[in-house]
Amino acid sequence: MIRILVASTNPGKLKELHEMLGGDIEWIGLSDFPNVGEIEEDGQTFAENARKKATGYAKATGLWTLADDSGLVIDALGGQPGVKSARFSGAKDKDRKIVDRKNFEKVLRLLKDVPKEKRRARFVCHLCLASPEKGLVETEGKLEGVIAYEPVGENGFGYDPIFFVPTLNKTVAQLDSDEKNAISHRGNAIRKLKPLLTNLIKDY
Repeated sequence: MIRILVASTNPGKLKELHEMLGGDIEWIGLSDFPNVGEIEEDGQTFAENARKKATGYAKATGLWTLADDSGLVIDALGGQPGVKSARFSGAKDKDRKIVDRKNFEKVLRLLKDVPKEKRRARFVCHLCLASPEKGLVETEGKLEGVIAYEPVGENGFGYDPIFFVPTLNKTVAQLDSDEKNAISHRGNAIRKLKPLLTNLIKDY
């Protein structure tokens, strides 16, 4: 069985990947490598950050590594929070739920007086799979929507409670795991990755 490191300590991401890719793969997270130093996400794009994390952690651990950089892009905010989505509010807390809430509360404050027709946004996910010696596989997925006026729903993580999907008349946080995976930016990127990953495993 191949072991693939997910370059994240976020249990939500690990759960989504396991549900959607599963197979004969042992998925492990960065929490299993406490002595490996953190790789700084200082790229200007989601692709740059995903690539840097995947190659860096693959070299540090000797394992195939899957990294993503994903976030929220809001037209009315000139593309913010973008690559700074995870740290948009500047909050630092070990409890990820507290940080998530502060992040989306900042978005809501910034968009307080912005009308519905100008609250267009999208989630973007760039995935990069790297081995220590064989190079890269990359995919990208998106989910279009609008920013709600208040958080709704208890599922998901990050900005899910304020991201409204008009075609479903729900926020992402109102969707169960299967519903979310079927439409999400990460789900779309993972679906593109799955056949590529299957081929890699055959040759492993």
